[in-house]
Amino acid sequence: MSTIYDCGVPADREAGLAAAAGAVRSGRLVVLPTDTVYGIGCDAFDASAVRALLEAKGRGPDMPVPVLVGSWTTIDGLVLGVPRQARALIEAFWPGGLSLVLHHAPSLAWDLGHTRGTVMLRMPLHPVALELLRDVGPMAVSSANKSGFAPAGTAQEAWDQLGEEVGVYLDGGPAADNTASTIVDLTGPDAVVLREGAVPVAEVSEALGVEVEVAR
Repeated sequence: MSTIYDCGVPADREAGLAAAAGAVRSGRLVVLPTDTVYGIGCDAFDASAVRALLEAKGRGPDMPVPVLVGSWTTIDGLVLGVPRQARALIEAFWPGGLSLVLHHAPSLAWDLGHTRGTVMLRMPLHPVALELLRDVGPMAVSSANKSGFAPAGTAQEAWDQLGEEVGVYLDGGPAADNTASTIVDLTGPDAVVLREGAVPVAEVSEALGVEVEVAR
């Protein structure tokens, strides 16, 4: 049976975070609030759980799952190297609505889909998400919706699409900004915006001190 925990009630928040942490550690799926849209997540290093996440969404490994982290320093253990541009964007926009695509560390034992050696990382600006991430570590998190349907802006909207496929729902209230994150690719010599979302391209360019190209 799925359980929705109202994180606006202190006792429910504590119980919900404990239940969510237990679910993640046992390879199950959880729905959590973020500062953009609600996400469906699992342990980033549990390949079976990631496959279950993709199946719940109804999509394949050709659309790999992003990873959320709970602190700036977590990124150092996940990527091959943190370029200067990444540091600048992390300092300017994390936690917040900016995702970074970087080469992941080749030693990591994870399977997020067909990533071609890269990983998309973000630190969300939401207290419930951050508390869970700081407890369990990096999580593979995608938008909490069936593929092809609108992302969920509330826990109830997520439940309406995913239902019993997810064991724990953390209700952090309506999403403050139902806009997906901006994605910046830092795997090449120059930063490229793959998707403009919560952070305007002009602000990315300002943080880097150069005009950033937008992928066509």
